[in-house]
Amino acid sequence: MGQLHVVFFPLMAPGHMIPTLDIAKLFATRGVKSTIITTPLNAHYFTKSVERTNQLGSQMGILTVDFPAAAAGLPEGCESLDQITSDDMIPNFSKATAMLQDPLERILDKVRPDCLVADMFFPWATEAAAKFGIPRLVFHGTSFFALCATENMRLYKPQREVSSNDETFIVPRLPHQIKLTKMQVPEYERSESETDFARIAVNMEESELLSYGAIVNSFYELEREYADYYRDVLKRRVWHIGPVSLCNREIEDKAQRGKEASIDKHESCLKWLGSKKPNSVIYICFGSLVKFDVSQLYEIAMGLESSGQQFIWVVMRGENENESEEWLPEGFEERMKDKGLIIRGWAPQVLILDHDAVGGFLTHCGWNSTLEGISAGVPMVTWPMFAEQFYNEKLVTEVLRIGVSIGALKWNFFTVSGVVMREQIGKAVRRVMVGEDAEEMRNRAQEFKEMAKKAVEEGGSHTNLNDLIHELSSYRV
Repeated sequence: MGQLHVVFFPLMAPGHMIPTLDIAKLFATRGVKSTIITTPLNAHYFTKSVERTNQLGSQMGILTVDFPAAAAGLPEGCESLDQITSDDMIPNFSKATAMLQDPLERILDKVRPDCLVADMFFPWATEAAAKFGIPRLVFHGTSFFALCATENMRLYKPQREVSSNDETFIVPRLPHQIKLTKMQVPEYERSESETDFARIAVNMEESELLSYGAIVNSFYELEREYADYYRDVLKRRVWHIGPVSLCNREIEDKAQRGKEASIDKHESCLKWLGSKKPNSVIYICFGSLVKFDVSQLYEIAMGLESSGQQFIWVVMRGENENESEEWLPEGFEERMKDKGLIIRGWAPQVLILDHDAVGGFLTHCGWNSTLEGISAGVPMVTWPMFAEQFYNEKLVTEVLRIGVSIGALKWNFFTVSGVVMREQIGKAVRRVMVGEDAEEMRNRAQEFKEMAKKAVEEGGSHTNLNDLIHELSSYRV
């Protein structure tokens, strides 16, 4: 029979590659041969972790496919979503990923794995796997809650029943009463006519229904009602195997997730945190794709200063904007010398969140960040921008009740419009850091942290992953 061999193919974006790497490691540490497929310029994201995992006796590998950037109308060397600079480039990126089916099939033909775990954004992967008689599992990269909300929005279109952009509607038939406005849902869901993105969403839906099932980076105890709803009401085959970030136990593993940290090997950052009292610092980071304009960064700086709280703030800037620092209020860094630390570029997020000094997290509500915050037991200030982030915000603030909304009103992608003012920012930061509400949220967050740890060690996600591996092994017979 030989060793079970699973191939993993994530979308070329840090928020998809990082959890897929963790999932591949989880399979590998259970004796499965795990191979990650990516493009040449993204391979370096995986190499160190793969080498470390192999040194510990597991079997992991990386294979590359060329990314057809030029053929799809993208600049040469643009192989990851975080390199896109405007909304107009997104259809080209989507076109490039659709051209990866043939190269993927050539790899499947050559290595003949037992299973393909492919990103939700590759709907054609189900057909590719079927050609070789192997099961395809979909990796969604989001919460059960968001999956249920997205599906019910697609089925019932409640956003079409309201007469204005700011009138609220209820997302139908969910276990909780969740209200949104039209402006908080993706543009293609607002539109009456069919768009390219609406067609892609339908393809993804059909592809999942034809696939072997899905894996979700979450744990049952966190969103029990929605895991059940997805399985029992929406009739999906699904395995929850998260939080996958908890497979990184050593400092080196936590520090090496994603890109190289921009701060000198993360030491000075941890040293700075080490000088602070428990729960006294708020960590601010908006993921790998959000790039604010100067006026919004200025408001964040003023809001942080007015909050009176200590902070670590991660600022992602465009490639050519390193020289220009007009987003910083005059004398800000000098005034904040002992109170705040600004990291320009990539930060070792899991290491920071896990530190005792961190007592809050201002986040864009991407699912990786949200789940990393939950796993670290910190309450959150929620500032969603795009994708399913407005759903994740509702999960954090209304279902789990471990966060405070900053009051973001509009779904944006690369072109972030509408400035959230310093008063809103300062108020939300204080609410999550000090006072009775903060204490209650922190206590609840700590309970979820304990549940997350248990889920990956015994029962829950741990058992679910073992069951999935056992099922895939039986499938080969």
